[in-house]
Amino acid sequence: MELTDIITVYSEKTPNPESMKFVANKMILPNDSIDFRSKNGLEQCPMAQELFDYDFVKGVFIMNNFVSVTKKADYEWFDIIPQLKKFVEDYLTAEKPIVLVKQDLTDEEESEVVTKIKQLLEDHVKPAVEMDGGAIDFKSFDEGVVTVVMKGSCSGCPSSTLTLKAGIENLLKRMIPEVEAVEAEAA
Repeated sequence: MELTDIITVYSEKTPNPESMKFVANKMILPNDSIDFRSKNGLEQCPMAQELFDYDFVKGVFIMNNFVSVTKKADYEWFDIIPQLKKFVEDYLTAEKPIVLVKQDLTDEEESEVVTKIKQLLEDHVKPAVEMDGGAIDFKSFDEGVVTVVMKGSCSGCPSSTLTLKAGIENLLKRMIPEVEAVEAEAA
């Protein structure tokens, strides 16, 4: 094994006190994300399936080079960070599969407004949300209302509503006159 093959993982706090981001020096799920708030559908993601074997895991979000884990409230991060960090390092070192079934996403015909909304989210919002251990996906634009899906540590985070209204909604309304409001759905 060469030095460049050694997988390292560090933990990083997120604005959601129940979620922790585990960042690797290797891409885990490039240009995609997968989010589990329960054990439903885990068969498509062996990594999440193994994480849910821990009693303290309540949610798993995987994207780019990180895994965000949401814990149950009756556990302390101090007690579980070392085992989660080791799990991610060992899993990636073993080169086990992350996702078994790749979802095919089809692009429907998009209006110019939808294209602008998606571009603003991609350029200005997604990077900040990803730094916090989450993701935001465009869902729809209907009668002036943009609907987005909040994933990972952003799903259920106390500060995500403020971020949505004060940040994302203001940005989109300022840049795209057709936007009147932004609403979020949890994944």
